Amino acid sequence: HPSRDPQAINRITAALEPLGLVSHLTCTSSYSGGFHLYFPLSSPQSSWELAVAVTALLESTGLKLSAGQLELFPDPKPYRVEGTASLFNAHRLPMQAGSYLVNSDFQPVWSSPERFVEQWQLASDQNLLDRLAIKRIIKQVKRCCYQISGKADKFVNDLNAEIEPGWTGKGQTNYLLGRITMRAYIFNHILTNSPPLEGQALISEIVRTAKSLPGYEIWCQHQHEIEHRATEWANCIENSHYFHYGDQKGRYKGKLEPSDLEPAASGLPSWNQQQSDAARERIKLAVAQLLDMGTLPVRPTARFKALVQSGVGGGSLYRHRDLWHPDYFDSHCLDHNQELEHQTSLLDRAGGDNLLLKDSSDLASDSDSIEGNNSNLAPVQDERAAQTVVEPRASLQQIRTESGQQAHSARIQCRPNSGNPILVVEALARFTLMQLPRPDD
Repeated sequence: HPSRDPQAINRITAALEPLGLVSHLTCTSSYSGGFHLYFPLSSPQSSWELAVAVTALLESTGLKLSAGQLELFPDPKPYRVEGTASLFNAHRLPMQAGSYLVNSDFQPVWSSPERFVEQWQLASDQNLLDRLAIKRIIKQVKRCCYQISGKADKFVNDLNAEIEPGWTGKGQTNYLLGRITMRAYIFNHILTNSPPLEGQALISEIVRTAKSLPGYEIWCQHQHEIEHRATEWANCIENSHYFHYGDQKGRYKGKLEPSDLEPAASGLPSWNQQQSDAARERIKLAVAQLLDMGTLPVRPTARFKALVQSGVGGGSLYRHRDLWHPDYFDSHCLDHNQELEHQTSLLDRAGGDNLLLKDSSDLASDSDSIEGNNSNLAPVQDERAAQTVVEPRASLQQIRTESGQQAHSARIQCRPNSGNPILVVEALARFTLMQLPRPDD
């Protein structure tokens, strides 16, 4: 820009004279204050050849193409998309809102579409393009043309669409710096045909691009720390899963050879596993502290609330109920309890006395020994039938009580063998309250 380098435009026009481009129109691009230089041609030309030749001449004089500072239309797009024709960068047409012709001092003058067309025609008559010079320059230039996928091309275009409008309000700095960093780190070597950016070069590109965007000086509230923020973003993306497009981790080159560190790294716990382990340790510590103070509630809801008040998150408690909920024990304890709780009858199925069967046997033997004495047999049958009904009912109630106590005791007895230190401490406390023998007694 002339305000930063008064000789910049003269250097550009001088660099293009070997191609026969000697006359141009200058107008403002928009209200942002940028300038567009138009070099009209009198005949159709190859856009790609012209872009490559002009880029080479500009770079030979120390002028490097850069988004927001020095751009070329048509641009020398150094990559092509699989199966589709590569499109050039979009260009804002002249004489739109904020676009005016300027004089030799770069001051706006009266402009209209008719005046613009008139000057266009005068300049095109003077620009006699030298085709031989273009062919010679293209042969001298060795450019690397990348082939990228359609998804990558869409990714680049999406990043450009988000970056180019710049700042339009407050609170956009972090998002824009992230998008600028992604484009610079992943695609800059493809877009500019230069080495991939890393370290300080990446940071400088992020800062340069941010400062060149519209609205930076008006809306960006982090101008005093822009380099620090750019450094943070550069470190973030260099340590992320993103990589320079087309390098050894990419799709079009061989995969990385496994290093000696990979077997060791594969055995390390993941970040999610580390977070889960840390949450379990917090729960164990909270339960142990409540046990030490004797304030660990027995009921699940009260225990949950007490643990939350101790600083354990509710989500962690739901995910790790096996550490604090009274109903969770080791698998062998659960299997034993299920056998006790899921029997269809509280009477023993094998080895026990079946009162109904014994009673029926006695009746059968008595009937065999007392033949024909039905009157004497009836009272005996009535009395034994009454005993048969009353005795099982009392026995069932007693067995239910004893069985419930035995099942509860079995669950407590299983806790010392669970391997969980919290369950062990709680079991020992209940042994004392219930006057049960300790496992080591």
